[in-house]
Amino acid sequence: MSDKRMSEKEVVSRLRSGMTIGIGGWGSRRKPMSLVREILRSDLDDLTVVSYGGPDVGLLCAAGKVRKVIFGFVSLDSIPLDPHFRAARQSGRIEVAEYDEGMLQWGLYAAGIRLPYLPTRAGLGSDVMRVNPGLRTVTDPYGDETLVAMPALPLDAALVHMNRADMHGNAQYLGPDLYFDDLFCMAADQVYVSCERVVPTAELTAEAHPSTIRIPRLLVSGVVAAPGGAHFTSCVPDYDRDEAFQREYVGAAKDPERWQDFVDRYLAVPEAEYQRAVRGEREEASA
Repeated sequence: MSDKRMSEKEVVSRLRSGMTIGIGGWGSRRKPMSLVREILRSDLDDLTVVSYGGPDVGLLCAAGKVRKVIFGFVSLDSIPLDPHFRAARQSGRIEVAEYDEGMLQWGLYAAGIRLPYLPTRAGLGSDVMRVNPGLRTVTDPYGDETLVAMPALPLDAALVHMNRADMHGNAQYLGPDLYFDDLFCMAADQVYVSCERVVPTAELTAEAHPSTIRIPRLLVSGVVAAPGGAHFTSCVPDYDRDEAFQREYVGAAKDPERWQDFVDRYLAVPEAEYQRAVRGEREEASA
């Protein structure tokens, strides 16, 4: 079995402008933020992002990296809307495809099992059909029911953050929810997993049930050891969402000068410097 360990920079070097990239996690929970920050420092652009969105989508929109967002929502959980995504959408700077959360799940699953679409009742009787005029319906051949034909959402690459992984790519979640990270991985040609710790394979099941290893090595192209890599989103049980930092992010978005200061301090610097700055803020707050 191969050693798939690499750095954030090596991951991003394998991505290309114009790709469709799926980002795992859910809102402001367990997002692969160190990989997102590395994209911000790169020359990638013209991306289509598929996400149950949070600050991943907001930051990429703020940096002008995004052409289109395919999403079920874009929320910071404790703060309802990401300000940068809202500004990009309201100004028309990006294309969007907004689906019901279950429809997005079904689109990823269809891509994962290599089907062109999957039928669903989700979206019927709602404005989803109006705002996505390309959606089609199909008739159940067994019962004549009309259903939405949710198209597959194939991905060029998927980025997810997990609690643990081994060097071969077996990846484990230890929190209360996998979200749909496994479906993002199934739908993608390339899969990159960042994690809080890379551990020996046997350690994955030493104290946790084997069912928590939901992303198998055969799907994974690369593994990044990224302690704190989901910050400022949560990565339970390793850490909760950094609410103070999230408020700082939202507050900075309201003013161009404050936002530039935020970028200079946190985003235009290497990941190690970002982590040092964040630790410094936490230590000041607790003093």
